[in-house]
Amino acid sequence: MSNTNQGKVVLVTGASSGIGEAVTRALAAAGHRVVIGARRTERLQALTLELREQGLRVSARALDVTRLEDMQQFVAFAEATYGPVDVIVNNAGVMPLSPLNALKVDEWNRMIDVNVRGVLHGIAAVLPGVEARGKGQVVNVSSIGGHAVSPTAAVYCATKYAVRAISDGLRQETDRIRVTVISPGVVESELADSITDDSARDAMKAFRRIAIQPEAIARAVAYAIDQPDDVDVSEVIVRPTASPY
Repeated sequence: MSNTNQGKVVLVTGASSGIGEAVTRALAAAGHRVVIGARRTERLQALTLELREQGLRVSARALDVTRLEDMQQFVAFAEATYGPVDVIVNNAGVMPLSPLNALKVDEWNRMIDVNVRGVLHGIAAVLPGVEARGKGQVVNVSSIGGHAVSPTAAVYCATKYAVRAISDGLRQETDRIRVTVISPGVVESELADSITDDSARDAMKAFRRIAIQPEAIARAVAYAIDQPDDVDVSEVIVRPTASPY
């Protein structure tokens, strides 16, 4: 970790497990001041306590990314605790896969709310501040599902394509704010636990046999954040060596 990037104030959404938890651990260990948010506050508090006992700087707040007011309060809490926000990692996401003819409209809407609106709310909450300061970074977690569509994943993939489109639009609109898209392949996480459709759940079990650990994604996020202010790592795909997808 370069000296120029020591001690940044970093927000991580969806930090209660999986990639978000791994990113939190990696960035806190690197000396950053990390503020974590999720709905499962008991997990956030346990992670915060563990890392603080190691002398690391981590604070937590309950967060529902589908509510703009919640996200704005999350940013305000971070600024009151550690100072101006340097980086936001928009990681919160859900993946209840199903074929379209299953008509799980509520699940479609949930994916849109969390995976797309959640990212937009994160951007909206930090953008005025980073623009005023003339520097900052938005890291959005997409997926290999944002590069190719597969059966049962049409809506999920659509949300992840949207994350890439939003990210590149933001990148083109600024010459001072860094915008990074991290696209994980199959990673060991709890995402698949939300799949209620039997066919999609069985297919995902087979697909996840070669899953890599979330620490691999955390290293990619840390690498992107560690670059100098004039270097923008625009997109990184991280997937299992054994994966053809």
